[in-house]
Amino acid sequence: MDKKEILKHVDHTLLLQGATWEEIRQICDDAMAYQTASVCIPPSYVKQAAEYMQGKIAVCTVIGFPNGNMTTKAKEFETKDALANGASEIDMVINIGWVKDRRYDLVEEEIRTLKAACGDKILKVIIETCLLTDEEKVEMCKTVTRSGADYIKTSTGFSTAGATFEDVKLFAENVGPDVKIKAAGGIASLDDAEKFLELGADRLGTSRIIKLVKNEEATGY
Repeated sequence: MDKKEILKHVDHTLLLQGATWEEIRQICDDAMAYQTASVCIPPSYVKQAAEYMQGKIAVCTVIGFPNGNMTTKAKEFETKDALANGASEIDMVINIGWVKDRRYDLVEEEIRTLKAACGDKILKVIIETCLLTDEEKVEMCKTVTRSGADYIKTSTGFSTAGATFEDVKLFAENVGPDVKIKAAGGIASLDDAEKFLELGADRLGTSRIIKLVKNEEATGY
């Protein structure tokens, strides 16, 4: 798989707390130059980035990030605000405590609420695999499938670990045919990126792949 093909699947990401507009603009410039799938940026920069790129690249943002334990109403408001500002893709974090309580009904209801807010825009569901058991991951594959969301996503990149090959393989075996997979967090090489895609991922959340292509030091998400 050549670099251009890999880059088509990349959500070029910068979500660090101290990210400045200058850094976000560089992410946007790189995304446009290398034709990534989207930029994934904090909600506060969505309007500026959408206006700056003028529809050349999709703008993705994060909701309930990174802990996921906000109220559903708060997440719904965040989602509608982001969409109004020009986001076309939403990556939401689930309430992990509800999963631990086995309240999959509440998790599903929340995802459905946010998907209703998104309409025909893409909704990706971050389940933070590093905090879940394999049984919980399988249950979340089923929950995301029932909810009507577009993607299941491994990780925020802000917890104890990121995407693993094993988790993407597990997703591929357990999600429904209409649910795509996003691997995110810790994707450190082009070889790893290619393997994630071969295992079934459709999107890769990473800040490193563009740096690798540009022969820069590949640090970050």
